[in-house]
Amino acid sequence: MGDAERLTVVLVDDQPLVRAGIAFILSTEPGIFVASEADNGELGVIAVAAHRPDVVLMDVRMPVLDGLQATRRIRDADGPPVVILTTFDDDDVLWGAVEAGAAGFLLKDTTADDIIRALRTVAGGGSWIDPRVLPRLLTALRSTRPTADASALAPLTEREREVLTLVAKGASNQEIADTLYIGERTVKGHIGSIFTKLGTRDRAAAIVLAYDAGLVLPGQ
Repeated sequence: MGDAERLTVVLVDDQPLVRAGIAFILSTEPGIFVASEADNGELGVIAVAAHRPDVVLMDVRMPVLDGLQATRRIRDADGPPVVILTTFDDDDVLWGAVEAGAAGFLLKDTTADDIIRALRTVAGGGSWIDPRVLPRLLTALRSTRPTADASALAPLTEREREVLTLVAKGASNQEIADTLYIGERTVKGHIGSIFTKLGTRDRAAAIVLAYDAGLVLPGQ
């Protein structure tokens, strides 16, 4: 974040009541500012380019351009991290959101506190996956590729496994550096190597694979 005291958000959702409710929640939190709201993915991409927020909160099913395509465009342009808003009937798009580069997943009925924590965590370089979403993410993963087991992590060094474990628990790069007593630049190097070895694009995809391979167990 450019300003430690201010976290800027672009909110993208085609349902006016949902958007207004979330915007109100965020407006009551000191240090969080909703820079722009959009009612479809196309306008969301434009808003992100114009306002350069710290994080984007993105619905999935929208007209003109859906949340998956919008997320991919934002991430392909080296834009800010994206937290996906999903519902219980969105299982068919979950893994697509991971592959598009989403850094977090929230159910629309989540608490205000969790929305705020998720946005702060993701903006700080971490990932956030609602525990209720994780089993469905694993199911979605297994429908697109063979189930991962411990052998999937064999290419990783012991240090990389330690880093991935902390990533899977939602730690930011700085928190990982502090925990392992290494520099943040070293952490970034390890994470890049993990992505390459696992064939994943980003943290969320690596986290799902870490759970699927048994490195971290749900609930930890």
